[in-house]
Amino acid sequence: MANHKSALKRIRSNETKRLRNRYQHKTTRNAIKKLKDAEKQEAETLFPTVISMIDKLAKKNIIHDNKASNLKSQLAKHVAAL
Repeated sequence: MANHKSALKRIRSNETKRLRNRYQHKTTRNAIKKLKDAEKQEAETLFPTVISMIDKLAKKNIIHDNKASNLKSQLAKHVAAL
């Protein structure tokens, strides 16, 4: 167990950040699933918001930049093919 005041604070802040990251990542994954199941009209309206969510995850290093690019490419192809 941590002995220093700063280490205890770091443990608390890490847990808060971990929960926030998990929430944002799960929300984005659900949005991606919703986009994949949607019809063409709805998918085209959801597409920009999902891309924005993916970009935010990559910017905060929750997911890797290359994974974000691969997801965006895959979704763009999917929406274009509808």
